[in-house]
Amino acid sequence: MPGLLLDVLRYRGFIITSTARQIQGQYQGSLFGVAWLFLGPLALLAVHTVIFSNLFQNRLAGVDSAFSYSIYLCAGLLPWLYFSDSVSRLTGTFVAQAGLIKKAQFPRICLPLIAMGVSSFNFAVIAGLFLGFLLITGNWPGMVLLAGLPALSIQIMLSLGLGVFLGVINVYFRDVGHLVGVVFQFLFWLTPIVYPLNMLPAWAQAAIKANPMTVLVEHYQSVILYARIPSAQAFQGLAWVALLAGVCLFLAFKIHRDLGGEMADEL
Repeated sequence: MPGLLLDVLRYRGFIITSTARQIQGQYQGSLFGVAWLFLGPLALLAVHTVIFSNLFQNRLAGVDSAFSYSIYLCAGLLPWLYFSDSVSRLTGTFVAQAGLIKKAQFPRICLPLIAMGVSSFNFAVIAGLFLGFLLITGNWPGMVLLAGLPALSIQIMLSLGLGVFLGVINVYFRDVGHLVGVVFQFLFWLTPIVYPLNMLPAWAQAAIKANPMTVLVEHYQSVILYARIPSAQAFQGLAWVALLAGVCLFLAFKIHRDLGGEMADEL
C-alpha cells in the first residue's frame, strides 16, 4: 500500500492531465457537447418522475413539498448512477487502455484513478445542479447535508475496490464486463430508488436491506429528503458497508499486485 501511494504521488501530473483529457474527449465532436452530461440523467429523471410520482406520492410520509417524490428519486438515483458508472468504467479501464499499457511504462494503478476521476467529475456536475434545485425550491436540508458525506466516502471506496477487482479479472475473462451491465440492471430494482421500501412485504424488505446500496441510498434519502441525521441503527448499517468496502479494496489491490504485471502479456 505505501508503494502504491508513492506511485500515485509521483504520477499525479499524469493522472490529472489524463483525467482532464478524458473528460474533454467524452463529448468532443458532438453537436451538443457537454450538454449531454445533463440531458441523459435529466431524461431519466423525467421519465421516472412522470411514471412513478402519482403512484408513490402518498407513500412519502411526513413530506409536504410538491417536489417530494422528485427529491426522493434524485437522492437515490444520482448516487446510483455514480456507483454504476464508476464501477463500469473501472471494470473496462484496463482493456480499454490496452494500447497504453503495452507501449508505456507507468504504474497500472493510475488507470483506475483516472476512470474514477472522470466518473466523479460527471457526478459532481449533476449533483451540483440538484443541490441548486433544492436551494431554489426551498428544500435545502441545511447543515444536515454534511451527514451524507460519510456515506459518499464509503460509496467511493466500495466503487473503487469492486471496480479494480473486476477490472483485473476482466482482462483475463472478458465476459465480466458484459456481466456487470446485466447485474446492475437487476440490482437497480433491488434498491429502493424509485419505490419506498415500506410498500414491500416484510420478507422482501429484509432481503433488499441486505443490499449495500440500499443502506447508502436510504442514508442519502434521510439526509436530503427528510433533512434529518440518520439514526444510530442507520450508522451501524453504514459501518458494515464500510467494512465491506474495506474488504473489496484489500482484495482489489491484492489481485492487482499479483496479476498486474502480467496484464500487458494477456492484453
